[in-house]
Amino acid sequence: MQKLTRIALIAALAAAGFGCDQQPAATAPTASAPPAVAAAVTPEASVAGAVKALRENNLAALFAASLPPGEYAKFKADWNKDINAEPVTEEDRKQFTETMAKLTAPGAEDKMFAEIKPQLDEFDKQQAQLPMMIAMGQGFAQSAIQQNKDMTDAQKQQVTQLLDATAKWAQTTKFTDAALVKSAIAVICKTARDLNLKSIDEARALSYEQGMQKAGLVLGGVKQVLAVYGLNMDKALDSVKVQTVAATGDTAKVKISYVAFDTPFSTESDLVRVDGKWYGKDAIEKWKKHATEIAGNAPATAAQTPETAK
Repeated sequence: MQKLTRIALIAALAAAGFGCDQQPAATAPTASAPPAVAAAVTPEASVAGAVKALRENNLAALFAASLPPGEYAKFKADWNKDINAEPVTEEDRKQFTETMAKLTAPGAEDKMFAEIKPQLDEFDKQQAQLPMMIAMGQGFAQSAIQQNKDMTDAQKQQVTQLLDATAKWAQTTKFTDAALVKSAIAVICKTARDLNLKSIDEARALSYEQGMQKAGLVLGGVKQVLAVYGLNMDKALDSVKVQTVAATGDTAKVKISYVAFDTPFSTESDLVRVDGKWYGKDAIEKWKKHATEIAGNAPATAAQTPETAK
């Protein structure tokens, strides 16, 4: 369950850097023209396709488009090794079974709310301290952003603006509101029922295709819970606009504009082209690091880049 949740969240956070292999339909040749060659995939279409897959909670399509074919084949082949990388204990099995039984039992929603109501009441008493705690966390995060040597000044500014908007949202949202909590619990219980996983061994035995389908359900549930509290990810995804700002050979930079928290934002992403298709540079590098970690810090198979593809 935790592995599926982590995969879903990674997809949500990294989507802007992923590529897509969708192509526009080729124009039918005329009698006087030579056979048409399929139009090259544009950087804009690459990002737009990834956003569409995320909007539809289709993680299989998102991941298939995020890596060059060789790396994706390895990722898919290593799925069971990845999901079973951490040993499972009898305590893990017991906790998983009890949690799923609790979330899917008849009347689970009312029972869960009654169970956490005392904690909500206690948190309400400390509500006045929440803005100060959020402001402190915001300050630490801003400092970390400014000290990050891997980000450009423009990227730092973009991330800081999004952080400020997120902090404002958190400060003005009453997370303990009974109606909102009940709605969030209802989503969580429905998601657990839709997953239909009764044991941790059943979850760890999922095939890649089954795992992606389950992870998509989790991602959809996460989106719905956030929407309950006013953070509508799908609305933000629907607002995405992509523009190529630079393209040289097998590298490109795109500007991604979107609206979140009723505020316009924009960011830039570097793409690389491999075998005629565009992929997020950061996404490739992150998955190379991920593959290395799964392999026990052994050298990972290098993802193809424009230099190695030639």
